[in-house]
Amino acid sequence: MTISSSQKPDLDWSQVRETVRMMNLAVAQIEMSMKEGDDSVDTLTDAFTTMAARVQVIEKLAKEKEDHESKQIVEQCDAVSSEMQHAIMAFQFYDKLTQRLSHVSHSLAALVDLVDDNQRLYNPIEWSILQEKIKSKYTMPAEHDMFEKMMQGMSIEEVLQQSQQSETNDDIELF
Repeated sequence: MTISSSQKPDLDWSQVRETVRMMNLAVAQIEMSMKEGDDSVDTLTDAFTTMAARVQVIEKLAKEKEDHESKQIVEQCDAVSSEMQHAIMAFQFYDKLTQRLSHVSHSLAALVDLVDDNQRLYNPIEWSILQEKIKSKYTMPAEHDMFEKMMQGMSIEEVLQQSQQSETNDDIELF
């Protein structure tokens, strides 16, 4: 059975079906990227946990002695711990990134389902339901804000510019 596509169109060819395929591709790429990123971050997290434990042991041993070299070791341990805090902040930014990508992936999948269903495609109520479903998945205030601005008709550039300005004011928690 030959599948109608833009490369080999026939009487069954549909721009909606092509749109659905392209959106499914975007979802698959996002999901694959997140999986690969999660694997890397898991490896880094394990390494940092091990390093932090070793630094604590070294620092404890150095504090038991009260000579000049021991004080230098404690200072170096403190410096390493400080650098680890910076890395932990980077992990938090990665966590925000994966949350957003997950929301995008689920939103695209829900949009694909709507576009692929001729019964729902031309029904404004179904589009409202989809928008509310997407909005309800958001966990970060910045996502809600971006959603509202986009639904009000702001351009992507305007929304991104305003979001970047407000993001610089957000605090990152250290864990």
